[in-house]
Amino acid sequence: MLTIEKKTLKVGKYVSTEHVNTVIRTYKQERWAQNSERIGKEDSLTVWYSIEELEDFLATAKSNSADGVKFCFAAYPENYTEKPEYAGRQTIVMVATRSKEQENGLGQRDVYIPGENGPKILAYNAGRICPPACPPPPKPTGADTWGDIGTALVDKGENGMLII
Repeated sequence: MLTIEKKTLKVGKYVSTEHVNTVIRTYKQERWAQNSERIGKEDSLTVWYSIEELEDFLATAKSNSADGVKFCFAAYPENYTEKPEYAGRQTIVMVATRSKEQENGLGQRDVYIPGENGPKILAYNAGRICPPACPPPPKPTGADTWGDIGTALVDKGENGMLII
């Protein structure tokens, strides 16, 4: 009997609360404050999707031979009219990908599917970004302390300090 060994494509790992706090705090201090100042309002810090829509996107990606998803950092244009409160703020776009062996190793190519006017990329966006669409924090119960992940003190120079 012939056995075919399948290579794993896994590249990520589960991480600790400490790791999450560190990378979020670093982002807030080294990128978010400057982004917010540049666009003249608080930039988004999170993008939320329901498990249902993530499962649907993954199922659609799998059914179109995707074996991965890349998360692209992006920003809505200043003249974004679909949701004007999102204009200028950052977001993420999920793009279905397929791995392909290349000269310099394993690479990923974007997946395209048939569209009305020809091939279109298989991608997902328009999640709930916060700010501006931040849900009110629930009252903490026990270990539930919504919103404290990555809390950071940001020095805004002459403009004071900011806790985010």
